[in-house]
Amino acid sequence: MEPFYRTLEVACRAALRVNGDRLTVVGVENIPATGGAVVAINHTSYVDWMPAGLAMTSIRRRLRFMIKAEVGDIRAGAFVIRHTKLIPVDRSRGGQAYAEAVRELRAGELVAVYPEATISRSFELKEFKSGAARMALEANVPIVPMIVWGAHRIWTKGHPRRIGHRKIPLSVAVGPPLNPVGTVRELDDRLHDEMSALLDSVQRGYPHPAGAPWVPARLGGSAPTPEQARALDAAEAAERAARRQRQEGAQ
Repeated sequence: MEPFYRTLEVACRAALRVNGDRLTVVGVENIPATGGAVVAINHTSYVDWMPAGLAMTSIRRRLRFMIKAEVGDIRAGAFVIRHTKLIPVDRSRGGQAYAEAVRELRAGELVAVYPEATISRSFELKEFKSGAARMALEANVPIVPMIVWGAHRIWTKGHPRRIGHRKIPLSVAVGPPLNPVGTVRELDDRLHDEMSALLDSVQRGYPHPAGAPWVPARLGGSAPTPEQARALDAAEAAERAARRQRQEGAQ
């Protein structure tokens, strides 16, 4: 029994109803009924955790997300981490979070991972970090691919937030689990292939008006291409590095 997590589920479900957003979930039967699994989710939005988490309610399982450790620096954030069993990731000590995630997987939890690590500005899959595959192999649990689509229309990088009455359709699709076999590279490649196919399937079943900024360029939208998105990410990283240098120089 996790009363705070249940309260969050009820609140998020109510928010969807108030805003007129419609959540469609397919393939949730691919989530193991018991035991640990890595749930690999594409990352297009600051709020894609919400439909991903709500997709689990019908099977009465809960996701343990890996999130930035800085969230715990805020009192409310620390409270949420503690009461929802989130796994904080300190990028300067990533091994600690990795070890905790493997322990949770072995204890039978569903650990939610964003293999891309950061939000995709193109809304296509970026290259994956190897953490999801390594965790699955070390804990000997399956990886379940999950696609969330539509949440980037609410709040994503480089676009204004659309909070309030929106009537945005949200889609969650879960693919068959991948067994933890082969090398890290082999499993990572299989995961990327499965998620790419699942993402394309979800996208093609979703209405995409031509030229819309949230629609991938491949589907006729004005979102950055993957190449343009990489350039924007590089410029942002350079600006962050320069800002850190200025701050350190001022101390």
